[in-house]
Amino acid sequence: MTGPPIVKGTAAWRYFGDFRAGLLAGQVLVLQVAHPVVAAGVRDHSDYAENPWTRLMRTAASLSIYVYGGPEGAKYEADRLRALHRSFTGVDADGRRYSALNPRAYAWVHATLVMVPVDTQRFYGNPMTPSELDEYYTQMCDVGRLLGLREQDLPPTWPEFERYYAEMLAGFGPNETISTLFETIRTVKKPWRWLPDERWVRLRRWQYLAQMFLIRGTLPPALRDRLGLQWTDRDRRRFDRFRTVVRLAGGLVPLTSRSSLVRRIGRLNVWFRAHPRAYRFLGGVQGSPHPG
Repeated sequence: MTGPPIVKGTAAWRYFGDFRAGLLAGQVLVLQVAHPVVAAGVRDHSDYAENPWTRLMRTAASLSIYVYGGPEGAKYEADRLRALHRSFTGVDADGRRYSALNPRAYAWVHATLVMVPVDTQRFYGNPMTPSELDEYYTQMCDVGRLLGLREQDLPPTWPEFERYYAEMLAGFGPNETISTLFETIRTVKKPWRWLPDERWVRLRRWQYLAQMFLIRGTLPPALRDRLGLQWTDRDRRRFDRFRTVVRLAGGLVPLTSRSSLVRRIGRLNVWFRAHPRAYRFLGGVQGSPHPG
């Protein structure tokens, strides 16, 4: 079943680019690299540990095209990504050969991105209604097909997707790439050269504590426990207060404005893809939006 086009007023248009989704950046990275094939691909082919800020911007730019770049922009980006990932192969932690285009792994990365707007509204906004979830999920299935996902890799309905998601999570646990991700968050290089080193040392500690707090607060509890991440009643109360503030502040922004920045980025990136010389002139570098 296909969903309605992603146009103004539809569920994917309203919710996918909500600016509060940035608070889930760490969570979604952990969820993605919890999959052993994705973890191996990131370990062998990703530069996120060396240049996480640039990679994060590339990810946001590429993702914006799928939803806000129109069908032609989304197809162009999907074709580019599949060509890029085709060369990402190697051997995973268990000694098995892998490909970044492994259908189950590729589907899992898409699934984590499907969940981002849902979790954003659940934690920091107003949860989507059942009818909104149904519409949103069918639209994201259409995006998945553009990415080359097979029909058998896309649960046909939202309730079936929720069961699939829970079953996948139940099979995940600690791995080397998750540990490296946490260490990268702790030791990340400063985002701007002009920032004094001594100031960044202090800021880096606070960003690490904040990122890990948000990761611990938003990860599915069973996975959080398997990763050995402590979550106390005091943490839960602090997180509840924090998300209440975010929800109230976000509620002051008109619904159509909450995704306006990401919509603009999507349209701008479609233009850049059509004018690669301008893209290169401004310093753009083709990159993968997904780990691995």
